[in-house]
Amino acid sequence: MENRNYKDRDGGRRPNFHKQPKVDKMEMVFGLRPILEALHAGKTLEKIYLQKGVNHSISQEISELARAAGVPISIVPPEKLDQLTRKNHQGAVAYLSSVTYLPLDEIVASIFEKGKDPLLLVLDRITDVRNFGAIARNAECMGVDAIVIPSRGAAQINADALKTSAGALNLIAVCRENNLKDTLHFLKQSGIRVVACTEKAEEELTDASVDLTGPLAIMMGSEEDGISPEYLKKADVRVKIPMTGQIQSLNVSVASGIVLYETLRQRSKA
Repeated sequence: MENRNYKDRDGGRRPNFHKQPKVDKMEMVFGLRPILEALHAGKTLEKIYLQKGVNHSISQEISELARAAGVPISIVPPEKLDQLTRKNHQGAVAYLSSVTYLPLDEIVASIFEKGKDPLLLVLDRITDVRNFGAIARNAECMGVDAIVIPSRGAAQINADALKTSAGALNLIAVCRENNLKDTLHFLKQSGIRVVACTEKAEEELTDASVDLTGPLAIMMGSEEDGISPEYLKKADVRVKIPMTGQIQSLNVSVASGIVLYETLRQRSKA
């Protein structure tokens, strides 16, 4: 079942933290030494696949560096690696990311320094790349400053995501975080309210009591089961989209557009 519920323009454009070149496909790196060198060089990797049962000092170093950089690792059988490439992969395959992930703390500090109220979009386990691309397009159009995703359980930012975003992922900052629970705590400590969009909410998006102005992080849940309970507990506010139809369910990308539009509407009047 799809998630049901789920800026701040002040007359000008928000800060353009980065602009990515368009990428037609994700570039592959294979072999233990090339992947290790890519990590040492500070290359942004989308994901690393390591062969199960391979215990090598280089693979251990790759694992340590990847964890420190928030790069997801999958331990897979050799057949999986053979499916990814027919070349001599030496038990290791990685993909270079199509975007450069940026530090959330630096982005938040930069927005506050410019005298703006941050508007962030936190995505909990959005796994469909086209949904992610559509959400990114909504976010850019509605003035979101940055999208925050977990390092594990999130859609890969590949060619399909870039295409569906209609170029938005070339314009909007994306932050990949190792631990969303710690991230939400950091946002709250920074004076940013966390609004969870969930069918479990009592307040509706259109209720007069729902305030979407000021420093804000809007959190959307996965296509399957919405926002994780541990993250819901961190939310300052929970809201749901009012619906009158029989299906009572919205695609998460559609729902994100509704919530972000209401946010933009309120902030433009503030």
